[in-house]
Amino acid sequence: MATVVLRVRLIGGDRVDVSFDGPPDVNQDRVIDHVVETLSQPTGVLRTTHANREVVLFGRGVAAVEIAPRGPVV
Repeated sequence: MATVVLRVRLIGGDRVDVSFDGPPDVNQDRVIDHVVETLSQPTGVLRTTHANREVVLFGRGVAAVEIAPRGPVV
């Protein structure tokens, strides 16, 4: 399964690190493209996880995204 870790900066200035799991047969580059395309749409919604909780990101509330395919951004 292709998993990417995202550091998301919200419009309000807060930041959160979340993980997004792509389908098992898709490489990380395609998963990253999917994340960027989804969040760039005004109605884009992305289901992610933070620890053991599901977090839903709405594209209109995201100011920036940093992507770390191999682990959290430190």
